[in-house]
Amino acid sequence: MIEELIPAPASAAHTFRDCESDVRALFPEEAAALARALPKRRQEYAAVRMCARRAMSALGAPAVALVTGERGAPRWPAGLVGSMTHCAGYRAAVVGRVSDYRGLGIDAEPNAPLDDDVLDFVALPRERARLRELAAYVPEVCWDRLLFSAKEAVFKVWYPLTGRELDFGDADVLIDPGAGTFTAYVGVPDDGPDGDHLKVLEGRWLCRGGLVVTAVALRRA
Repeated sequence: MIEELIPAPASAAHTFRDCESDVRALFPEEAAALARALPKRRQEYAAVRMCARRAMSALGAPAVALVTGERGAPRWPAGLVGSMTHCAGYRAAVVGRVSDYRGLGIDAEPNAPLDDDVLDFVALPRERARLRELAAYVPEVCWDRLLFSAKEAVFKVWYPLTGRELDFGDADVLIDPGAGTFTAYVGVPDDGPDGDHLKVLEGRWLCRGGLVVTAVALRRA
C-alpha cells in the first residue's frame, strides 16, 4: 500500500503480520531497548524494522540497527532519510536518499472513527466543518481518522528537520477526496534552512482493506 503513495526513487516495504523470527533477528541495540516490553510491542517493533531493512536493501544500503532517538523518531544511517509506521495488522517503512528527499513521513491507522474527545484535540473548528462535508460525500471513509493520520505524517517530516514539536492545532489540513491528496498549512514559523519548504506540505492518502494510510514526501529541488 505505502509504495503507491511514495514511489521511486524512495523504497518502501510493508507486512500484514508479525513473526517471532523478526524479534530474534533484531540487533543487540534494538533488543536492549525492548528489555521490558510486552510480546506484542516486541513483535511490532521488530516487524517494522524488518520492513525498514528491506527498503534499505533495495537502495543498496547495508542492514544496521535502527534505534529510537528523541520523541520516538528512528535514527537513520548517514545518507538516508525515512519513516516507519505500525497499527493493528499493518507495519510499513519507507526510505530514501538525502540527495533525493529532505524528509519522508508515513502513517497508517484503522479506518475507524476517532472518539469525540480525541477529535476535539486533533481538529480545528474549520477542519471539523470540512470533515462533516466529506462524510456526507464519501461516508465509507472515516475522514476524522484520515485527518489524524495526515497530521501524523506531516509531523514526522517536520520534527527531524526542525527539532521542534507541532501540536495538532498547528497544522490546517485540506483533504481532496477525489485526487487522494491533502495539503497541510503549518502555522508555526521556522527560520531554519528548510523553513520555506515546511510552510505548505503536500501529501497523499489511501483507504483500503480497513486501513487509512498517508504519506508526505518532501523532495529536493
